Order: sequence, then C-alpha cells, then structure tokens
Amino acid sequence: MRLATRNNGRRDGQLVVVSADGERCVAVDGVPTMQAALDDWDNVKPLLQAISERLASGPAVGHRLDPASLLAPLPRAYQWVDASGYLSHMERVRRARGAEMPPSARTEPVIYQGLSDRNLAWCDDIPADPSWGADIEGELAVITGEVGPRPTPEEALSQIRLVVLVNDLSLRSLIPVELAKGFGFFHSKPASAFGPFAVTPDELGSGWRDGRAFGRLRIEVNDEVRGDLMTGVDQDFSFTDIICYAARTRRLSSGSIVGAGTVSNRDESRGVACIVEQRTLQTLAGLDERELAPYLQPGDTVTLAFQTEDGRDVLGRIHQKAVLP
Repeated sequence: MRLATRNNGRRDGQLVVVSADGERCVAVDGVPTMQAALDDWDNVKPLLQAISERLASGPAVGHRLDPASLLAPLPRAYQWVDASGYLSHMERVRRARGAEMPPSARTEPVIYQGLSDRNLAWCDDIPADPSWGADIEGELAVITGEVGPRPTPEEALSQIRLVVLVNDLSLRSLIPVELAKGFGFFHSKPASAFGPFAVTPDELGSGWRDGRAFGRLRIEVNDEVRGDLMTGVDQDFSFTDIICYAARTRRLSSGSIVGAGTVSNRDESRGVACIVEQRTLQTLAGLDERELAPYLQPGDTVTLAFQTEDGRDVLGRIHQKAVLP
C-alpha cells in the first residue's frame, strides 16, 4: 500500500492513497491526514487497503496525481530520530574530522533527535550558503506506531508502519564547532527532505526482512552518479535495533520517524550517499584539498532514487536544487 500527502493549503496536508504506478490517487473520507491514520492505524488500515485494492482494479478509479502537489508524507512530525545504522559511514566521516570511533558505537547505535516540525517535500529547494558546506545524506527511514518504553524486538518490529526515502541534509562546516561545545547538533542539521510516497513494508516484497529494507539507492549530484548503493547490505543496526534503543527510557509516539543513517557500503566501488564520504575516500587516495569534491553550491541539483530488489520504484525520487538562503 502506497500513501502520500497532498498540499491542500493546510499545514498537515491531505492524506491520499496512491496507485501502484503513482499516477492516480484517492482521498480518504474521515481520515484527513497521515498523522490521523497513524494515530488510529489498526482501525484505519483496512479502509486504506480497500482503497488501494480499488485503485488496482482499473484506471477509471481515482484522480490524476500531480507529483508537484505532494508534500513530505508527514509535513511535520512529532519526532525525527536518526541513527548510525551503517558503521562504515560513521567510520569514514569521523576519520574525515580526525575523531575516533567510540567503542560503544559497535554494540549500540549512536542516535540523535533532529528537526521535525517542518519536513521538506521531495522537490523543495535546499538552503545552501557557500560557507556552510551543505551536504546530502541518502537514507531510508521508517514511521512508527505507538512504541512503549523498553520494547522487545518483536514489539518494535510490529510497530513499523511505513517506509520512506530521506535526504538528511547536513551543514558540514558547522558540525565541528557545534560538537566541540558538547551539546550536539543544532544549526548544522536543518530540515530533511522526504520522498513523496510512504509505503507499508510489504510493498518492498522480499526486500523487507530482518528489520531492514533491501534494495538499491542511486545518488546523483548535477546528474553525475555519486553512488549506486545496496541498502540493507552492511547495515549493522536494523530498524528494530534502533527503535529498541531509542525507546529504552521513553515512548515513541505514533508518527515518529526513525532513520537508519546514511547508506554506506564497505565495497567502495558502490560509491557514496554523501559528499563527505566521497571527500574522505579522495583524501585517502592522495588527492589534494583543492581536488576534493565540493559541497553543494547554489545552482547544484541532487537526485535520490530507491529501487526494490525486483527493480520497482515505490518510494518516489527526491530531486532538489541548492539555493542561497
């Protein structure tokens, strides 16, 4: 089942069920928003599923979907928790800034709570002052139901409602100064962008297993391929692991977005999902500072696209342009 949020002039938009080809949609009577559906998921899911089946019955069902009208699936969310699911990313990024990997990072996910009161749509511009070192981070995330404190892995898995594509933006030049203060990210982690569609895990077919979403993630900057990565592969911490850790002392409200972190494969030939990893690999290869891939500059474009293991585009792509703030 594929869901989206259409811009209707209100802050949280309008929930729609989307056809498998992404061309048609149907609004849901009595369920105005994505958050409303998540808050009453057990009762609402059969209705959404029935609409999805109607859309699959033929092209006469539903209205034409304008991709430009789609907001982030959750235009604002109660919580955005991101983690270091792929340790190879964390190792490379820390190496780039001369920091050591904490020993506990190999046994427990490192997480932070980011901005979620405004989530960017798939085509929204990226504010990118040239001095900020604006960078992309290609990720997958899940949206949860209500997760109680100290869940079992089985309970955590059962509360994964939807899967989404994320561009978790970072301002690399601001990160070292903020972290040196000892209180974590703030200015250096602006609003993230989300692919247009949120899908139930079964839409990934056999690619949804072990609390991981397996598939391919393609990253382009200015139409140049920077990464053709295998998601789920080399993912040290599953979504289940991350949810269990995040909910150790607190509840996760329905509609919490939980990210697995920047996708990163140990096979360097697969490329990268963020510019800082590319710069790190270039440095290790002996390139001079002046030869390293630049961070985003106004006018640059980025494209993120996910495919399932059988080659389907179920999450929609993210395509953004960097602009002066």
